[in-house]
Amino acid sequence: MRYQLELFFTALGFFTRIPVPGWVPYSPERLNHAARYFPWVGLVVGAAGAAVFWFARQWLPASLSVILSMAATIRLTGAFHEDGWADACDGLGGGWEKSQVLSIMKDSRIGSYGATGLVLMLLAKAAALVEIAAHGIPHAVVAMIVAHTLSRLASTSLIHTLSYVREDETSKSKPLAKQLSRMELWIAGAGGLLPLLLLGPVEALGAVVAVIIVTAWAARIFVRRLGGYTGDCLGAAQQASELATYLGILIAWNSI
Repeated sequence: MRYQLELFFTALGFFTRIPVPGWVPYSPERLNHAARYFPWVGLVVGAAGAAVFWFARQWLPASLSVILSMAATIRLTGAFHEDGWADACDGLGGGWEKSQVLSIMKDSRIGSYGATGLVLMLLAKAAALVEIAAHGIPHAVVAMIVAHTLSRLASTSLIHTLSYVREDETSKSKPLAKQLSRMELWIAGAGGLLPLLLLGPVEALGAVVAVIIVTAWAARIFVRRLGGYTGDCLGAAQQASELATYLGILIAWNSI
């Protein structure tokens, strides 16, 4: 159990800016095995965002509460996944050949595709959450928790099913580029799927179907353009799947 706890803290330290205990050892091998807890990190981030929303909603309108919640999760993760989304938009939007796409993604500067994609993604998530919040505070709180866990399970599935395409050994995501064992998949799946029990069956089905469609579509693009994935692709998949969760819930409500 101590080893599993160490792996969880390793994942928490890698994917967020939350300080981890000094007694937690680090190695690339441990980081690889810590990928199983990526959705569980989403549970922590989603719960934090939901708490900020709930607290702010006691005095502020839903729109401002949503923005503060999103700001809190971005601060908590250091915009880790948003940066991946922007880089993926720049690379896939502005590059043609595989080498050119990878080179653009690695550039720390943000281009027009990345800026446009990031603004539209944040606006879309905020608008979707405001619409969900219109049905009541509990609905928004649950949606945030589900979206952050399910979207990170989607990214974890890409680690398991696709090949890592960067040859740069110094890449931050290189230690994650290994398939998960059956036990690791069970742990990741539990973290990503158990929060769905907080939703009604129709909403849960809508969220899962939307995330599957978006993840499969993203995987197809990554394989066709790159032959696999990079760390930026994982961030892009997380962001797209998070939005897909919100949209799936809204579509489910509108179809009833």
